[in-house]
Amino acid sequence: MTATVETTSIRAEKPRGLLGRVAGSPLVRLVVRRVLIAIPLLLAVSVLTFALMEAMPGDPARNMAGMDATEAEVEAVREQLGLDRPPVERYLTWLGGFVTGNLGRSTVSGQTVASMLDERMPVTVELVAFAFILSLAISVPVALMAARRPGGIFDRIVMVISMTLLAVPNYVMALLLVLVFAVSLRVLPAIGYVPIQEDLPGNLRSVTLPVLALGLPIACFYARFLRGDLVEQMNSADYVETARAKGVGPWKVLWSHAFRNSSFGLLTLVGLNVGGLIGGTVIVEQIFSMPGLGVMMLQGVGSQDIAVVQACVFIFAAVAVFANLFVDVMYAVLDPRIRYGSR
Repeated sequence: MTATVETTSIRAEKPRGLLGRVAGSPLVRLVVRRVLIAIPLLLAVSVLTFALMEAMPGDPARNMAGMDATEAEVEAVREQLGLDRPPVERYLTWLGGFVTGNLGRSTVSGQTVASMLDERMPVTVELVAFAFILSLAISVPVALMAARRPGGIFDRIVMVISMTLLAVPNYVMALLLVLVFAVSLRVLPAIGYVPIQEDLPGNLRSVTLPVLALGLPIACFYARFLRGDLVEQMNSADYVETARAKGVGPWKVLWSHAFRNSSFGLLTLVGLNVGGLIGGTVIVEQIFSMPGLGVMMLQGVGSQDIAVVQACVFIFAAVAVFANLFVDVMYAVLDPRIRYGSR
């Protein structure tokens, strides 16, 4: 009888099918916790953005009606835009529309914000994606080669170049690239954007300078951090000494052992720098006349187009938040021993 009871108890504790196993997964619980934290954070960002736009001097209705419009005409525009309602009511109306997919209309162009995002978002996504790929494609091999012989000629050259480029702001980098490649050498266009579906070579030429302006400083930052962490791992980590004692070659030790552990720090930097990378697009798009979300947001701020600014800021914040969520998930994937929420 005792054996029967114990067997029944063990069977009852087993997960019930695929849904039970998924719900009990530590990785799924991690994602759910991070998403639940992200929701109030994004709400706070939207409230703060709305409040700042409300506090800005000027009158959107006057801007839309024209400086020569009468007070009656301005009041009619204000009523048409809903600006005569209390701010709290207008925010809640915007939030309800956002949840249902209605992002509102631009008070300047009259376009729906959703259609404006459809036009502008591919440009910013392409710039950010290419800049991110470029930064990792440069920083990882450069850091590995510099860490192979710390203090060598290549290592010193890398440190000097990275320090120099890190000291140059994005907008100065953009202007220098235009001066060299567009004005002096005339090999790349200085302004404009060619959609990828129209002309692939033309598209790559049009985004090269903006991508370099965004990606090079971040590549230098990643390279310096990764190089320092790799050198520390190679000089002090016990598992490196063990691998060397087993006769493992220097490059294999560097790549298979030291880099794998240093990748956790690199992942953290990537998650933290996503917001900075997106913020850099606001300046770079303006300099190179790229019709992306950065220019759209700047134009919205200048004209007090609240719906446009709210949508752009919300998207930027959401990308930054979920980039950090992705980093947390990658931690658990790379090292299953990591346990979140344990006490």
